Amino acid sequence: MATSKNSTEVLIGGKVITLSGFESEDYLQRISTYLNHKIAECTSIEGYNRQTAETRSTLLALNIADDYFKAKKQGAVLENDVQQKDKEMYDLKHELISTQIRSSNLEQEIERLKEENQQLQMQIVKLETEKKNHWK
Repeated sequence: MATSKNSTEVLIGGKVITLSGFESEDYLQRISTYLNHKIAECTSIEGYNRQTAETRSTLLALNIADDYFKAKKQGAVLENDVQQKDKEMYDLKHELISTQIRSSNLEQEIERLKEENQQLQMQIVKLETEKKNHWK
């Protein structure tokens, strides 16, 4: 969002209107393009042009409100999806850390068992040597 007020002339419904605001000129142009699209959409509905100006304005406003609420609902759905993905990512990170800790503990246990095995192998050799020496 810009920090200074912008003004730009736009064409809405065939009329030149000056829009001003703190948004960029491009943003103001996109708003007018959207509004022209909604006007064209409503105009294409059978019987729309036979309505009074007040009724046409109300129908246009209803269409815009419909777009707004659908976008708001979609935004809420996406926000819920993001929150769910964040929770899943947290759970996966927690699971990864737990798995890394278990893996580290198992590696330590393997090393301990290797040392124990080596000591037992040495004892076997010692006992076999003693046995040979004893029978001689």
